[in-house]
Amino acid sequence: MAFTEVEGYQAVQYCFPLHNSSCVKEVRSRAENILMHIFFFSVSAFTVFVNLLVIISISHFKQLHTPTNLLILSLAVADLLVGIIVIPVEGIKVIESCWYLGETMCSVFHGLVFSVIFASLYNLVIIAVDRYFAVCDPLLYISKITIGKTLISIFLTWIFSFIYNLVILYFNDNWYRSQVHNNCHGKCVLIISFTWGIIDLFVSFVAPCSVIIYLYMNIFKVARIQVKVMNITTRIKSSESKATKTLGVVLLVFLVGWITYYVGSLSEDYLKHSDVIIAFLSWIVYINSFLNPLIYALFYPWFKTAVRHILTLHILAPSSSFINLLPEN
Repeated sequence: MAFTEVEGYQAVQYCFPLHNSSCVKEVRSRAENILMHIFFFSVSAFTVFVNLLVIISISHFKQLHTPTNLLILSLAVADLLVGIIVIPVEGIKVIESCWYLGETMCSVFHGLVFSVIFASLYNLVIIAVDRYFAVCDPLLYISKITIGKTLISIFLTWIFSFIYNLVILYFNDNWYRSQVHNNCHGKCVLIISFTWGIIDLFVSFVAPCSVIIYLYMNIFKVARIQVKVMNITTRIKSSESKATKTLGVVLLVFLVGWITYYVGSLSEDYLKHSDVIIAFLSWIVYINSFLNPLIYALFYPWFKTAVRHILTLHILAPSSSFINLLPEN
C-alpha cells in the first residue's frame, strides 16, 4: 500500500513510495473506481463473448469450413486475445494509473499487444484479398484459393507478426535505453525512435491501408459493372448496396482508428500529451477488436442461425455439425 505525503491541503499518493523517482498515483473516489471496473469488464466480456461465438460457429459447423470463414476465424482469434489479455491489462493500467509488474513484463506486454493487433490488421488485408478474387475473378478463386493455402497464409501472418514485433522492440529497446529520459518509476510506456516509427508507419499502416483501399475500390467497380451487364432486379441492387455499405463501415472503422493513432503517436507533442490522451489513442485501436466481429460476422446470414444453435445448446446433439445454416433460395 502506497504512503502519502501532504502538500498543502492535498495528499499525494505514489506508486512506489520508497523509490526516489516514483510516479504519482492518481487517486479516485470509490464510485469512480467501481464504474471504471464495470466499464472495462463489460467491454472485455463482450469482446470475448462475441468473438468466441464466431470461433465456435466456424469451428463446429462443417458448412462454414471455407477459405473466407477460416480468415474470419483467424481474425476472431486475434480479437479474442485482445479481449482476454489486452483490454483487461490496459483497463487496470488506466484504473490504477501505475505499473507494478516491472520493465521486463512491460516489454513483454507491449510485444504481445503489438503482435496480436498486427495479426488482426493483416488478417483484414488477407480478407480483402480473398474478397477481391471472389468478386473480380471467381473462376480463379475456385481453382486457386483453397483451404490448405488459406491455412498457410494465416500461419505465415501470425509468424510474421511475432517476428516483426520482436525485432522492432529489440532494436528500439536498445535505442530507448541509450536515451536520457525523465520517465518516473511506475509507468509502462513505450517510446518509439523516429527511425523505427517511420518503418512501423509504413509496415503497420501505409502498406496495409493502401492494399485494402485499392482492393475494395476494385471490388466496388466490378460489382457495379456486373449489375449493369446482368441488368438484375432491384433485389440484387439492394443486396449490392448492403454489401457496399458493409465494406464502407469496415473501411471507416479501420481508417478512423489507425489514422488517429498514427497521427497522434508521430506528432512532436506526443510525449507531452497527458496519459488520458495517450490511452485514448491506444483504445481507438483496441476497440476494433470489439467491432470486428459485429462487422464481419453479424452481417452474414449464417451467424444468427449458428448463434441460436449454440445458445440453445443444439450443437451438443449428434450430427449437429452438419446442420444447414444458409438460407434457402
